[in-house]
Amino acid sequence: MCCFLTILMFLGPRFATIVWYIAEPTRFALAFNGFLLPCLGFVFLPWTLLMYLAIWVPGVGVQGFGWVLLGLSFLVDIGTYAGGGYGNRNRLPART
Repeated sequence: MCCFLTILMFLGPRFATIVWYIAEPTRFALAFNGFLLPCLGFVFLPWTLLMYLAIWVPGVGVQGFGWVLLGLSFLVDIGTYAGGGYGNRNRLPART
C-alpha cells in the first residue's frame, strides 16, 4: 500500500486525492464539514489538502508536529505557483 501511495504522489496531488477519496470517502466526510473547503483545497492547495488528510486524526484533529508538516506542504504549494511564474518570466513580452 505504501508503494501505491508513493506512485500516486508522483503522478500528482490531485490524482492522489481523487484515488484517496474513492478509497476512503468517510475520511473526507469526517475531516471536513462541507464541500467547499476540500473543493478549494483540491483546486488551489492540493499538497496542503493531502497533508491535512494524512495527519488528521479522527476526534482529535491536527496536533503537534503535524502543524509543521502542514506548514511545509503549504510552502510547497506556494512554491509551485511562484516557481512557475519565475520560470516563465522570460516568455512574457516586455512592457515598453
